[in-house]
Amino acid sequence: MTTAMNIYNAKANFSKIVSEVERTGIHVVIYRHKVPIAEIVPLRTKSDPLITDSALKGAVFVGDPTASLSPEDWPEELR
Repeated sequence: MTTAMNIYNAKANFSKIVSEVERTGIHVVIYRHKVPIAEIVPLRTKSDPLITDSALKGAVFVGDPTASLSPEDWPEELR
């Protein structure tokens, strides 16, 4: 859900707006002279980088990703 408001009201009620965004997850678009200039959105939480994505189930590494490349593996223009 998105809510629109002018910059004057956003300034006067900033703390309330941030609390509402945090509580409900709404997006607030701020306008100046009927032109959108900013948006307040809830911050996405970062997932645990050690949790395996289910879409990668069964994936395996082929070779060593840290091994040096041979000259034949580099494009001619980058040699």
